Amino acid sequence: MRADSPGHSAKFGSYTVIDMQSNTIVDLQLVQSNEVGGSYHMEKEGLKRCLDLLENNGLEVDYIVTDRHTQIQKYLRERKITQFYDVWHFEKGLFKKLNKLGKNKECELVKKWQRSIRNHVYCCVTSSTSRPEKVAKWISLINHLQNVHTHDNALFPKCAHPLRASKDPKKWFQPGSQALFKVERVLCNKRVLKDVEKLSHHYQTSSLEAFHSLILRFTPKNVVFPFMGMLCRLYLAAFHHNENANRQQATTATGQAMYKMVLPKSKRGEWTTRALKTEPTYRYVEELLKLVFEVIIMDPSPFVDELKKIPIPKPLCAEYDRPTKEEAIAHHKSRLSQEGVGSQHTDQPDLEMPAVSGL
Repeated sequence: MRADSPGHSAKFGSYTVIDMQSNTIVDLQLVQSNEVGGSYHMEKEGLKRCLDLLENNGLEVDYIVTDRHTQIQKYLRERKITQFYDVWHFEKGLFKKLNKLGKNKECELVKKWQRSIRNHVYCCVTSSTSRPEKVAKWISLINHLQNVHTHDNALFPKCAHPLRASKDPKKWFQPGSQALFKVERVLCNKRVLKDVEKLSHHYQTSSLEAFHSLILRFTPKNVVFPFMGMLCRLYLAAFHHNENANRQQATTATGQAMYKMVLPKSKRGEWTTRALKTEPTYRYVEELLKLVFEVIIMDPSPFVDELKKIPIPKPLCAEYDRPTKEEAIAHHKSRLSQEGVGSQHTDQPDLEMPAVSGL
C-alpha cells in the first residue's frame, strides 16, 4: 500500500497488485481512511478488495510477495494464501537495528560488517532451494563472524567462499564477547529466523516501489485531491507504468549499453550503477483521447452508469457537526471581545517610548 501522506494521518491508501512475470499492474484499489475506521486498517482492506476482484474473475493466486505487515500476515494465513517477504524490506528493518547497535562503543565492529551482512541476506535467499536451507545459511553467519567456516548443520556444512588466511585478526568477533552476544541476539532471534524462512527467492517488490515513485508525477503529496480525482490520477499512473514497464536498455550510437551512477540516501555513501532505459512513450494518451471523442461523446450514458457504480465515501469533515456560518461568526466575535476586555485589565504601568534624537 502507498499512503498519500506519512504516518497515521493519511487520508488515502492505494493498494496495488502487480504480476511479476509480466511486470504489469493488474489491479489498483483506493481506500479512504473513514471507510475502515482509520488509516491503520487501509492496507488490509485494499488487499482484500484486490484479492476478491481476482477471485471473482477466476484468477487463482499462487503466492504473494509483500512486506511484513502483521495484519497482512494474519489475513493471508486465514485465506490460506502462501506469502513470501520482500528481501529489501526485511534487510531495511534489520539494518536499522544494526545501525543502532553499532553506535555502542563495545559494538563498533558491527559497522565494518554491515555491507557483508547485507550481501549475505541476498545470498541466503538466491542460493537456497528450501526454507530450512535458508535458515541454515543465515545462522552460519555467526560462525563466520568468529572466523569459523565449518558448521554443524548438514544442510550447510561449510562456507562457500574459498578459505584464506586472515591478515587482520581484529576484524573478527571474539567468542564469548559481549559484542558477539548482542549481534547474535539481533540476527538470530525467533522472529528473524521465521522471517528468513519466508523470504522470497523468486521475485521482489522493487518494480512496485518504482511505481510508487511514478505516482508522485500524477498525484504530488503537497496537493489535496478529492476521491474521484485521486482515483483517476492513479489509473493514469497505472496506464503509464504498464506501457513503459518493459522498456529496453538505452544504447549509444555504437551500440554500447548505457549506465548511470547514482548515490542513494539509503546506501549511506555507496555508489550504485543503474541501466539507462529508452525514452518513455505515451500511446495511452492517444487511446484515451480517441475513446473520449469517438465513443463517449456519441453516447455517454453507459459510461456515466459505470461511473455512478463507483462507491465514493463521504468526506472526512462530514463525520463532524458543522455550525452555520452565522453561529461561527458570532462565536468568533464573542471570543475577540473577551480577549479585548482581558487586555484592558493589566497590572503593568503604561510606558512611553523615550524620544531618540536622529530618528
